[in-house]
Amino acid sequence: MGRKSGFVVIAAGMLVLSACGGTTEPVSTEVAATDEYTVDTQGDASFLAGTAKANNAAEGTGDWAKGQDGTVNSARAESSSRWVELTAGKAGALDPVVVNGAGLTLYRFDKDSAAPSKSVCVGECAKQWPPVTVAKRGKVFVSGVQQSAVGFVTRDDGSRQVTIGGWPVYRFAKDTKAGDTNGQGVGGTWFGVTPTGTKAGAQSAKATSVVLFDEPRFSENGAAEGTAGPGCKNLARPRNASSLTAQGSLKLWSEKDCEGKSLVVTGDVPDLAALGFDNSATSVFFG
Repeated sequence: MGRKSGFVVIAAGMLVLSACGGTTEPVSTEVAATDEYTVDTQGDASFLAGTAKANNAAEGTGDWAKGQDGTVNSARAESSSRWVELTAGKAGALDPVVVNGAGLTLYRFDKDSAAPSKSVCVGECAKQWPPVTVAKRGKVFVSGVQQSAVGFVTRDDGSRQVTIGGWPVYRFAKDTKAGDTNGQGVGGTWFGVTPTGTKAGAQSAKATSVVLFDEPRFSENGAAEGTAGPGCKNLARPRNASSLTAQGSLKLWSEKDCEGKSLVVTGDVPDLAALGFDNSATSVFFG
């Protein structure tokens, strides 16, 4: 808990004790505030403005304690749950999107629910998409994210997952460095999360259809295939495209059902080989 001007903030419905003794009126059952941060009275989480670094978080704790795959071994489990950072930032083509203390993109899952908050990503899903969790009485550093948008939901295993706009938030195990957005559009159900909980990238112009050509530079000497959205579409003739035409942005995937290696493209692409994606497109995501 935090100290400021001789007062200690404690759980909702209890009393505030002054440094000189005695009591004041009961703290609000919503949020108790100090000049430094406010307290989530449902779980006593401290909200601090600014990044973890700016608040001098201890090295090897919180977001910094997790491995690159998002897992936490037993030796780091306690320190990793001390805090989480939620920062409005930019990652790849997503702007804005929420990133954690290590600059890794955070995501939401369409199969979850926001009202009420509920996570259905468990078991193997949670290994691929590690939930963002914080211990009771832990800290949440917010930068560019309104505290009012942040909440918590108890998972089936008893851990406490962070929500934004009601949506449970996750990392993606295949994002290994700041700026990676490999989880965007996976399965047509996973998206970066904005500071208000909406889908990142939704404000950008999105293609609704595409024509993929077997030959580069839209040559009609080879075959072509067209497909349209919304959502994820598997190609009838996978791994043949060398160029494409589209209005707006879409995402190509190397495997069926919008899985595998991905590439975001905008507008016409005369030569997919120049982008390292020649004869690779197997599915397309619109949205």
